[in-house]
Amino acid sequence: MEIMASEGIRMPGGMGGLMRYDEEHESKFKLSPVAVIVFVILITLFVLAMKIFWPVS
Repeated sequence: MEIMASEGIRMPGGMGGLMRYDEEHESKFKLSPVAVIVFVILITLFVLAMKIFWPVS
C-alpha cells in the first residue's frame, strides 16, 4: 500500500524525534569557543614540548 504525500506523515504522540533547545541539559561548565581553541593550542604545545625535551628512547 502506497502512502501519498497529500495524506501527510503521521508521527507518534511524543516529540517525533525532534528536540526543543530550551529543554537541553544545562552544563555546569560553559566555555566559549575561543577558550576551547586556546586550550587545544596549549595542549598541543605541551605535547610537542614533551616530545622535544623528554624523547622516548
